[in-house]
Amino acid sequence: MTRATLDKKPHEVATMFDGVAKRYDLTNSVLSFGQDRRWRRKTREALRLRPGQRVLDVAAGTGVSTHELARSGAFAVASDFSQGMLRAGKKRSDRRQLPFVAADALHLPFADASFDAVTISFGLRNIVDVPAALAEFARVTKPGGRLVVCEFSTPIGPTVLGHQVMPWFKTVYMNYLMRALPWLARKVSSNPDAYVYLAESIRSWPAQEELTRTITQAGWADVRWRNLTGGIVALHRADRA
Repeated sequence: MTRATLDKKPHEVATMFDGVAKRYDLTNSVLSFGQDRRWRRKTREALRLRPGQRVLDVAAGTGVSTHELARSGAFAVASDFSQGMLRAGKKRSDRRQLPFVAADALHLPFADASFDAVTISFGLRNIVDVPAALAEFARVTKPGGRLVVCEFSTPIGPTVLGHQVMPWFKTVYMNYLMRALPWLARKVSSNPDAYVYLAESIRSWPAQEELTRTITQAGWADVRWRNLTGGIVALHRADRA
């Protein structure tokens, strides 16, 4: 079995995702207790797409997130550097009409200002040079266009009037992430070792405020974020100046 390291060498990451492609969608639904569907819907809503607009879904994997984006009436393009993921997506009957493009997020094969919006879900933390990727996303986005990053983040739990009501939430989540998630992955994934890397990459990923600064420094404007599921996931939205 193949798993990548936190050095995020592109060949290792691509090979690892090739190995999980067969049961990737099922595994994600099981490990997230079905929350992945809600996260995809919230990402689509945050993009505020209109019929006829063009949206690029980077690190789209099998295209399940791209299929959700297409529900808006926009022309949605799925891109990924894992050939195994792309092949798995093309075989799914509900995604066969989507355009799938093999692409490196650091060197997208699209002209400047090609898209009204760009999004990436649970893929930014797998890229070796995050600031360069964010700048590349800006390059292919039209002025006034939008970026939405849906990514695992630092959980804070439910809040009431700005106060945490479950101070133990993060501890429980981190225990699930590092112990229960790899165990569950062994039951449902086609490459369970990959989920050890995925858990480690989530734990090492910067908090919401730090990612906001990184997106801003990459040239995006009016960056803001909102937590989903108590901060287990955060949506960062930004505008192309």
